[in-house]
Amino acid sequence: MYLYGASGHAKVIIDILKAEGITVDALIDDDPNVKELIGYSVLHNSLKLSPMIVSIGINATRKKVVERLQCEFGKAIHPSAIISDSVTIGEGTVVMHGAIIQPCAVIGKHSIINTGASVDHDCVIGDYTHIAPRSTLCGNVQVGEGTWIGAGSVVIPGVKIGKWSIVGAGAVVVGDIPDYCTAVGVPARVIKRKLIHKL
Repeated sequence: MYLYGASGHAKVIIDILKAEGITVDALIDDDPNVKELIGYSVLHNSLKLSPMIVSIGINATRKKVVERLQCEFGKAIHPSAIISDSVTIGEGTVVMHGAIIQPCAVIGKHSIINTGASVDHDCVIGDYTHIAPRSTLCGNVQVGEGTWIGAGSVVIPGVKIGKWSIVGAGAVVVGDIPDYCTAVGVPARVIKRKLIHKL
């Protein structure tokens, strides 16, 4: 496996792949000054190596990198994660230590289900999302492309959260959140809207 992005996020994915018994062959990074990361060689200008996981935590940046790569993508799923047999997980996605994904959930491509996050039954999580540590998504929650769900947040059943939105850490989401919004608090309230969004 190859990782694109030599940062802290890559360190966690390396540990996940080790736990899965998957060899990390090298990392790739755009910064020519980065030569190694925790003992792994860092390559540059290598867009075709396969399989690859983009090890960048920022959703929009991860999407831009994926769109310029010319390779096949792998997945990283830590053995301590509890995942129902009926779950669908897209390519390039990372499921971290202690995460729980319940029956019939659908996780999109190049997403992050972070440490100890809980995704309940029938949730639909879009591509390039980040469900941060200890977040809890109750049943039938929908999360749009590129959205970031902050650490320790709770989303009640049936809520729809739009694309490229942000839910602040510790928020409790009790109603739908539109596209391109930032929502924080208990209960979560929209505090910011982006009128024009460019990726």
